[in-house]
Amino acid sequence: MSDTSRPSPEQILAGMRQAMGRAPSAIEKSVAADADLIHEHMRSRAFAMPAEGALDDETRTLIYLAAALAGSSHACIQAMADKVAQQRIPAAKVVETVRIARYAMATKVIGDAEPVFAVLGASD
Repeated sequence: MSDTSRPSPEQILAGMRQAMGRAPSAIEKSVAADADLIHEHMRSRAFAMPAEGALDDETRTLIYLAAALAGSSHACIQAMADKVAQQRIPAAKVVETVRIARYAMATKVIGDAEPVFAVLGASD
């Protein structure tokens, strides 16, 4: 018995293509392996970015891009690059987002090196 209360995987993919210009390749391939994955992915999206959320779509895209860059998620970076193009987000905002993500990662490295700095400081 099929669940007619939720969209089909094909409908979800069509929505992604409309919103981003294309659906991420991994998402497309996941449907063939397990159609329930795309439904769970969309449920997670609705949880993270509710329709009546506090942030506008452009801000959400930029935050998602920064997180994808920091997490080294090539598929998500590509998906957000597609979304940036679809939303026509100004280049200055995108570049600033990349710089913030870069700065966050540089700060992470310094923070992670704290034990090393402690050892170096103790040897002086």
